[in-house]
Amino acid sequence: MSVRPAERPSWYALRQGGWRDYVTLLHAPYTAWHLSYVVVGGCLAPTVAWGRLGAAVAAFALAVGIGAHALDELNGRPLRTAIPGPILVALAACSIGAACVIGVAGAISFEPWLLALVPLGLFLVLAYNLELLGGLFHSDLWFGLAWGGFPVICGYAAVAGEIGLASVLAAAFAALLSLAQRALSNRVRFIRRQVDDATGELILADGSRTAIDAHWLLQAEERGLRLLAAASVVLAAALVAYRI
Repeated sequence: MSVRPAERPSWYALRQGGWRDYVTLLHAPYTAWHLSYVVVGGCLAPTVAWGRLGAAVAAFALAVGIGAHALDELNGRPLRTAIPGPILVALAACSIGAACVIGVAGAISFEPWLLALVPLGLFLVLAYNLELLGGLFHSDLWFGLAWGGFPVICGYAAVAGEIGLASVLAAAFAALLSLAQRALSNRVRFIRRQVDDATGELILADGSRTAIDAHWLLQAEERGLRLLAAASVVLAAALVAYRI
């Protein structure tokens, strides 16, 4: 049995063309997942300043949801969109620039030391998504630190004005969960984007046979990714409800 598994480059990708390419570019489930880390960090602060937390979420939505993904698509077209290169560059520059402005304005109005997080965030976005220095920072570990731990630290710091023990522990949780995400998504991306055909079968102990096709290869990992993304968003929503 032979099946072409690469009809869509990701489980959340829409049919190619037009406005659908821009929706696909947002990586909506994963963006929501990583924005939930910002919310988790902010809700762990002793007192929640909702305006500052909202600004932090907006900055990450711009930098990660649009900017990082535009750079990623520019670097190899993993989502196979037809968005012109100049538009991807403009999207990345405007969204990342706007995120930096939000960060700088927030730091000046609240705690000046928070300015240090702005260039660090800018470096992580550029180094990871453009695979600078030969891809040195484009690894599972850096993914966990940049898209898991860093958002938690920023969310907490933007609200509390400091980095507390709770935020460090929560950042470790987010980094580990992001590594789990990476472990699942690495094989999913490989199958969807690099494998043309999948064929084979399993011979079970009772002598029965189970066909191996693209759906069989992808279903467990993609179900896990869907559930983890939903669980992270629900956790963030629960913390917001608790702190209101």
